[in-house]
Amino acid sequence: MTGTEAPSYAQALAAARSLLFVPGHRADRFTKAAAAGADGVIVDLEDAVAPDGKDAARDDVALWLAGGARAVVRINAHGTEWFEADLAMAAAHGAPVMLPKAEDPAVLTSIACRTGGRSPVLALIETAAGVENAAALCRAPNLVRAAFGNIDLAAQLGVDPDDHQALAYARSRVVCASAAARLAPPLDGVTADLSADGPLPSDVAHARRLGFAGKLCIHPRQLDAVHEGFTPSAAEQDWARRVLAAGEAVTVVDGQMVDRPVLERARRILSAGGG
Repeated sequence: MTGTEAPSYAQALAAARSLLFVPGHRADRFTKAAAAGADGVIVDLEDAVAPDGKDAARDDVALWLAGGARAVVRINAHGTEWFEADLAMAAAHGAPVMLPKAEDPAVLTSIACRTGGRSPVLALIETAAGVENAAALCRAPNLVRAAFGNIDLAAQLGVDPDDHQALAYARSRVVCASAAARLAPPLDGVTADLSADGPLPSDVAHARRLGFAGKLCIHPRQLDAVHEGFTPSAAEQDWARRVLAAGEAVTVVDGQMVDRPVLERARRILSAGGG
């Protein structure tokens, strides 16, 4: 990726409905993941890679990026022995980075300074400290978007990661922090159940109701349901067009008052729907 491409890629990440993880030690899967139809790919150097494979995986990712591939790199967490080398590699290729276990805004500020702004950052908020610091994290420089890590947070809290109620506070805090910082709505965490009749559709619907606008995915078969769930329906887009067609003055559409906040919602719906 060249320096001139970075801003447009940051915009694409801000609008993404899906980001698909691919293990950093599986170079044979990189190109397949990129062609799977996700809005973006995250090459994972953290949880997916065993400690004794970290260096080799980093080299494989660097080689792939050097060939012109475009992907987010989930680096290892700040304070680990691999953090510095991971960050340097991503920055050398102008690749966006996902920072796991984001807790300290100063770390995000340091990443922005050390990469010279070449690597847009996604903050993965997946600890209790990260949730409580969400507002400050979302105001960090060069942060393009926040993402919610339900699996790690649930483990720390001692709750079921599939329990919507148990994690509702944390999810809503990340959504509100993103909005307060004028970031794009955040990405929800993964659904680990890959079965055909699993909870993915209800997970997507729940996340969207809370204000998320996309989701982290772990398998290509999840993409269709995620894209459908985070794309406004035809009925929603029709309503939005009729609201905007009514003009800027306060009026009534479908028996409901339309004022500035309603107009803004209509614009967001059409933007998300590609209209």
